Amino acid sequence: MKLIKLEQPSCKPCQLVSNYLKEKGIEFEAIDVTQRPEIATEYGVMGVPVTILLDEKGNEVKRSIGFKPNELDTFISKLVE
Repeated sequence: MKLIKLEQPSCKPCQLVSNYLKEKGIEFEAIDVTQRPEIATEYGVMGVPVTILLDEKGNEVKRSIGFKPNELDTFISKLVE
């Protein structure tokens, strides 16, 4: 499993998600949608932050929009299984 986070550098909720995941010791790939708009298009992202859990083949398993600690905890539990 892999966790990606689509974000913008100046976005406060994006920073909250990053800090939350870092505090939990979770590795994730942060993708700046201002630099990589094609990734936002690929995943159908209209606003940030969006955190997406991917399976081993790169298929989306689950997504969380905004800063929602309970949803992020669900992602974390799937990553450490």
